[in-house]
Amino acid sequence: MTASRAVNNQPGVSDEKRAEILRIADDLGYVANRAAQRLSGGRSHVIGVIAQLHTLFTSELVLGIGSAGRAANYEMLVYSLSDADNRPPGPILDLLSQIVDGVIVILPFQSDYLASLSNAKLPIVTIDEGNDAPFPKIMTDNYQGARLAIEHLAALGHRRIGFIAGNEGLASARDRARAFHDMRAQLGLDADPELVVHGNFMQQGGFLAAQRLMRLAEPPTAIFAANDMSAVGAMAAIRESKRSVPQDISLIGFDDVSVANHVHPALTTIRQPLTQMSRAAVNTLLAMISGIAPPAERILLSPELVARESTAAPPLEKLSQKPGRKGMTR
Repeated sequence: MTASRAVNNQPGVSDEKRAEILRIADDLGYVANRAAQRLSGGRSHVIGVIAQLHTLFTSELVLGIGSAGRAANYEMLVYSLSDADNRPPGPILDLLSQIVDGVIVILPFQSDYLASLSNAKLPIVTIDEGNDAPFPKIMTDNYQGARLAIEHLAALGHRRIGFIAGNEGLASARDRARAFHDMRAQLGLDADPELVVHGNFMQQGGFLAAQRLMRLAEPPTAIFAANDMSAVGAMAAIRESKRSVPQDISLIGFDDVSVANHVHPALTTIRQPLTQMSRAAVNTLLAMISGIAPPAERILLSPELVARESTAAPPLEKLSQKPGRKGMTR
């Protein structure tokens, strides 16, 4: 019992005795059996993470979870699903339940995922999931973030704004699209339906969507891409069309992942507080592991406009042309 308390950093052991036991354990190559700790009713001090790691957004969240977990003396075990894997994570949860104290999930949930998670006998916290999952949710205010993006472009003088929408199966994408349409009506911007295309939150999708916008008889003077990766794809398509950012077309993204500040020109974007989201998820999960109810079923964090080099006023010839029918600038 004394050895167990020493290696598991529990009270009731003097500093001298603990140091001696840890030295002997190190000499013997002892490694703690996390599964045995869980089965015996103790804690493994391991957080499980289920995520699809094919995007920078998710990868940066996972890195933040690992950092916040280590600060609380917890390790992290990650299970990554492929982009095409739509199977419920039931077997994975069964495995994790033998090893981890709780799970943080970053997934585009469907009803089958929710059923599996609801049956899990583990504390669970979700990130960026606005559907009716019965778990604490850590989210950014996606609607407000998209409003900031359109307000920024409109303040620069843009009236004909293209929108590259995200994956409509996700609540975050639907909120951003709803804000775009609301702001377009509120500010009296060009309501041409051809200005809305879909990029599925992917770089290739953003490239193809921007190609469609560039082929319009009257291309937009600015584009709001629903995330940074589709904005990066859009930037390549704009260049392919022999136009430049922001001299010909302004471009704004959403997320502020690391690539946003490393493309040229640097991308104006809406920053999600990824570090704060990760820390809030870990703190909420650790509270649940300790038997403390989460402070709220949904923790909504505020986005921030980060103005960089990819947005500017529209070309002077566009500003000098008179508005035509349907409020379009001609």
